Amino acid sequence: MPELPEVETVMRGLSGVLAGRRIVRAEVHREGMRFPFPPGLGARLEGRRVLGFRRRGKYMLMRLDDGESMLIHLGMSGRMVARPIGAPPAPRLGPQGRASDARGHNQPPGLHEHLVMETEDGIRVGFVDPRRFGCVDLVPTAEEDRHRLLRGLGPEPLEDSFTPEVLSDALAGKRTPIKAALLDQKVVAGLGNIYACEALFRAGISPRRSAHTVPGERAARLVPAIKAVLTESIGAGGSSLRDYVRADGEIGAFQERFAVYDREGQRCERCPGPPGCDGIRRIVQSGRSTFFCPRTQR
Repeated sequence: MPELPEVETVMRGLSGVLAGRRIVRAEVHREGMRFPFPPGLGARLEGRRVLGFRRRGKYMLMRLDDGESMLIHLGMSGRMVARPIGAPPAPRLGPQGRASDARGHNQPPGLHEHLVMETEDGIRVGFVDPRRFGCVDLVPTAEEDRHRLLRGLGPEPLEDSFTPEVLSDALAGKRTPIKAALLDQKVVAGLGNIYACEALFRAGISPRRSAHTVPGERAARLVPAIKAVLTESIGAGGSSLRDYVRADGEIGAFQERFAVYDREGQRCERCPGPPGCDGIRRIVQSGRSTFFCPRTQR
């Protein structure tokens, strides 16, 4: 699932092609994905000007000039890809009909392209989601944070308000492993498996350590580690492991900088290697793979 850096990267790409533009055509190709689309979604988007974007955790909010925001979640395999109208879509694996607009375009949607928007200056944005775990909804802009998918989210990790004290308060009394606690979106919004592993490594904290022992000095190491790894990944365009691509169709590059994630058995950058250590280990926590260095993470 795309995590905060991937969602932020996609949002910035969409903002570059949609902010300030008017949507002249919008079309849906199915009734919904994880949830049904809002009634009349295409008609409600057509004619609207995009005022800007906001990210909340792993969600994007596209703000429109009629006082509504379109909430977007990419799910497990979703991607939003922007290209000029008439340009070939991302590689297609099979046919899925054809769509035409009032200006005479006769352009086939890509496979699994469930929502299409076109702008007045000739940009086409398609929401592609093979597994259909993503979702789209409309919410009054003034009530974004009261939406059922957003109202329980924790603090944004890249904001100044996310401090060691805030994290310490959220972890106080929690007896779950710290890795599991960091994946709880009520503790911190947007953090997922990859960046929890990487941040814990940077902070020298074992993913198996009970969360209630982290407040204080360990939280003082962990918060800047979280901020640093997220910021660096955004700068690299996110991490592309399976389905994720940026809005321009290019892949991210942060996977080339992983210190522990997906590096089972490899030498830790802080360790001397055998016989002093056995390299990076992989364990399973709450059904998710966790990668860490047992020698340097305590």
